Amino acid sequence: MNNRAKKTLLAVFTEPTLKSLAWADIEALFLALGATVAEGSGSRVKFDLNGKTIAFHRPHKPKTARAYQVELAREFLMKIGIRP
Repeated sequence: MNNRAKKTLLAVFTEPTLKSLAWADIEALFLALGATVAEGSGSRVKFDLNGKTIAFHRPHKPKTARAYQVELAREFLMKIGIRP
């Protein structure tokens, strides 16, 4: 995992939940961890990692992840045993 992904991992686990995290950084983190990506219709995207799957709608404007998306990403990472 590169330094950018490590920084994003720490940001995802920051409490209180960050509201200024770029969605592209969360996607890059999942890819750095080895996730596969499946594009859905519209803005839907699905990540498969360690036998688990999570689906999101990509944010449009602004391109920052909403707090609930960051929290879902955190819960997903904890479920598959990834923590900073």
